[in-house]
Amino acid sequence: MKLLLLGATGLVGSRTLKLALSSPAFSEVIAPTRKPLAPSDRLVNPVGSHLEELVANLMSYQPDAVICALGTTQAKAGSKETFRHVDHDLPIAIGKAAHAAGVETYAIVTAMGASANSMSFYYRTKGEVERDIQKIGFRSLTICKPSLIDGERNEVRHAEGAALTLLRLLPPILPMKLRVNPADVIAASLLDAVIVAKMGCRWIYAQEMN
Repeated sequence: MKLLLLGATGLVGSRTLKLALSSPAFSEVIAPTRKPLAPSDRLVNPVGSHLEELVANLMSYQPDAVICALGTTQAKAGSKETFRHVDHDLPIAIGKAAHAAGVETYAIVTAMGASANSMSFYYRTKGEVERDIQKIGFRSLTICKPSLIDGERNEVRHAEGAALTLLRLLPPILPMKLRVNPADVIAASLLDAVIVAKMGCRWIYAQEMN
């Protein structure tokens, strides 16, 4: 299977890349990035400053499935418009291009609180990408909705870091859905989803990824 992986340098994406390259299920992993990745067997690494400019090239590799682990924060993005571009517009644009090219399997990471009706811009955007990705018509679609994600990041997120520290101390008394989700478990869930490729839309909730 050829896998197109979006967001390969992020926390979940980097774990997904590592697991995919070590799995015999994937003959090739196409991972577009802004800066070159370390070379690896079965890794194809198109490089470009703007992901949308690579779409036609990405489809030329004829992937069998797409995993989207794209995501940022408003602080890092610098504006609501840029945040929405990364977390909504790019996943939808590449999803449409992939579907038009014959790809039938797509998996995406959103968030536990995602809702198109949320008062929060962050969670509303995540909810809107969930809504809009379902409209494309993939034969197999998986929407992964983790809680706070645990793992070593390449960037500092102070508020999220403080919350993770607290939640790591409370697992015995917290409901399963409120416990932190290890990035490795999320990555494994995404890969399993595209390998199995169940028909229809499948939701993977936080309590399933502890």
